[in-house]
This record gives sequence, C-alpha cells and structure tokens, in this order.
Amino acid sequence: MDTKENFKSIGSPQFREKISADLQQNLEKFRDPVVLGELMYQLLEERENTNRILKNLLQRLEALEKPSRPGEEPLIPELDEKIMDFVRRKGKATAEDVQAEFGYKGKNGASSRLNRLGTLGLLMKRQVGRKVYFLPQ
Repeated sequence: MDTKENFKSIGSPQFREKISADLQQNLEKFRDPVVLGELMYQLLEERENTNRILKNLLQRLEALEKPSRPGEEPLIPELDEKIMDFVRRKGKATAEDVQAEFGYKGKNGASSRLNRLGTLGLLMKRQVGRKVYFLPQ
C-alpha cells in the first residue's frame, strides 16, 4: 500500500467509525472512578519522582557552590574580594555604598554582586525598612 492509499483509507467512513468507536470506549472508561483514581495515583507518583529528581539536582548544585573543605572560602573574583574587604572595613554596606565606592553606574550591578556573596554565605543580608544591609559573616 502506498502513501496515497493510506490517506484515502484515513478519510474513509470505516476509519472514522473505528476512531469514533475507540473514542467512545475510552470516554466510557474515564467515567469509571477506579480508572480516574488509578490515573491520579500515577500522576502523583510521577510528580513525586520529579520532585525527588529536582531536590537531588538542587543538592548537587549547592554542593558545587559550597567550599570544598570546611572553613575554606570559595574562590571568588578579585572585585568580589575587594567588596568583601570594603564591607568588613565599614561593618555594613548597602548596594548604594558599593555603587559609590566601586564606580558602578547603577545600583543593580552592585546589588547583584552583594546578593551573590550572600548566596555563597560570605555575607549576611539584613533588611531594615526599605534598606538592605550586607554584613560580614
């Protein structure tokens, strides 16, 4: 049977009747609460498996970001080291302080650097009102 004959058979009344009968049979199955319960159970299992996989991936990413040995700080760019020294000297700093000290055009760049240092566990982040302060660990 060639391709043209396949397309002809798809448009045939027998094919449509067969598809319609299959759909009707499946729709009747979905009215059964046992079938619906089984589907829900399978969906729940798949979701739990996905969450387990995501949790495992997050743990591995966090392990990569943490220092390899206890007490050892992660390697960071020289600019981040200078920002860390600035925060230590000052005792606390905001993104605006870092912006002014290091010549950032806007505070987004400074804020991003400070947040990354906070995520790495090198700085503590505290919000007081509308201001966000970064403190040395």
